Amino acid sequence: MAVELVKVPSPGESVTEGKIAKWYKPNGSAVAMDEPLFELESDKAAQTVGSPVAGVVKILVAEGEIVAVGTVVAEIDPTGNPSAKPAAAADAPPKVSLAADAVPKTGGEPKVSPAAGRILAEKGVEAAGVNGTGPKGVVTKDDAVKATVPVPAPAALATTPKPATPAPVAVTPTGVARETRQGMTMIRRRIAERLLESQNTTATLTTFNEADMTAIQELRAKYNERFEKKYGVKIGFMSIFVKATIEALKAFPVVNARIDGQDIVYQNFHDISVAVSTEKGLTVPVIRDADHLSFSDIEKKITELAKKARDGKLTLQDMSGGTFTITNGGTFGSMLSTPILNPPQSAILGMHNIQKRAVVIGDDIVARPMMYIALSYDHRLIDGREAVQFLVRVKECLENPERMLFEI
Repeated sequence: MAVELVKVPSPGESVTEGKIAKWYKPNGSAVAMDEPLFELESDKAAQTVGSPVAGVVKILVAEGEIVAVGTVVAEIDPTGNPSAKPAAAADAPPKVSLAADAVPKTGGEPKVSPAAGRILAEKGVEAAGVNGTGPKGVVTKDDAVKATVPVPAPAALATTPKPATPAPVAVTPTGVARETRQGMTMIRRRIAERLLESQNTTATLTTFNEADMTAIQELRAKYNERFEKKYGVKIGFMSIFVKATIEALKAFPVVNARIDGQDIVYQNFHDISVAVSTEKGLTVPVIRDADHLSFSDIEKKITELAKKARDGKLTLQDMSGGTFTITNGGTFGSMLSTPILNPPQSAILGMHNIQKRAVVIGDDIVARPMMYIALSYDHRLIDGREAVQFLVRVKECLENPERMLFEI
């Protein structure tokens, strides 16, 4: 059988390149059909690419390299035999050493990828002192990032007749480099670009309010057990906020609109983006047609999307096309924040930590579970009046959840 070429698939429309974030199989090892072969990271999401056939893997592109869609990154030989001594497991951290025995014994300089060469030059590290973990010992970008410069022992400095030469990098009193350089993931680079784009292309303002969460907490305490038993999910705060947001968007449709050139596009549907934090950065999957979903449907969808985000399996379709975003900084203890818009959307709602505070009810001062809520909006499209009234409507729905049931 002919050798099967493994090419970089297209992660989605408008995506032209990706980064080989991780090889799951070592070079020369056996792989089964559809078994995870490598992780491809684009500026939209990360995806696992499986082997098209069973056979023996020959890796052609090192981890950390950025390649165009369609590039051949590996070969699978269906008739090959696995190496007697395959490389270490792909998920084990590469060994980086600057000891003398780490220098290649071939007598020549090791091959270095362009990205790795730039980083080593900045650090002042010789390539010969870095173990390359790429195919045929190529020094990859990750190898260069993890390489450090050894600090001479005090005794050696004391016996040196000439003044000691300063180390190429500054170190802490414990001998650890003061700075460690690490390349951004493609997702993080894209996040940075979009946040800067948002700040530079919108006239963003933020308005604040606070909501008494007593009714919501009582509602959850009263019905959560029966709700979970019937639907298999708990009543979460996010589904309640999604419902409250939709009621406010229906009352103030301009907040659900977007600017397209010289036009205002009113979107007569409600695809709500929900910010989810992962180890690789913030992702914003979308709950489609959320206005047609029940509380349990929304909770199930949030659970599904959050799991896909944590597993790195979100697709471009999962994250595109939202009309409004909700972000919950309260999960991490945030008391107050000013969320940044998610273009081309025109507004974003920020949830925060629930804390008991003294509030005046009638003539009495009582302790109530309060949450600050924030709406950041594009002032080019949304006036302060609409923004404030929108947030008041959200507050009213949270404090009187029966309003969401009757849409009043």
